[in-house]
Amino acid sequence: MTFLIRQLPEGVVFKVWVQPRSSKNAVAGLQGDALKVKLTAPPVEGAANKMCIEYLAKCLGIAKSRVRIVSGESSRTKHLLVEDAPLADASQRDALVQAVEALVAGRKEPRKSA
Repeated sequence: MTFLIRQLPEGVVFKVWVQPRSSKNAVAGLQGDALKVKLTAPPVEGAANKMCIEYLAKCLGIAKSRVRIVSGESSRTKHLLVEDAPLADASQRDALVQAVEALVAGRKEPRKSA
């Protein structure tokens, strides 16, 4: 299986597999066709979902308000939408896709915000 990033008019969607209660937050490669993300938060009262959004936004160097779970809120497997910046052009969309692909390729440290 391969990792799939779908481009939609509002941004890009990809699958994430969350492992809660890990010893540290980290992107840990692929789990099947999903990006595997280890999180320290427990899977109760939305804590892991909130941390997933915050951590991936930090990794991508974007505002957490641009990341949302579109399906799988109560599951380990989730589909996340990363919204394009307002008035994004094709090069900005390509940069967003490349940033997600870089996470899959093994860059595990959060990016510095520009």
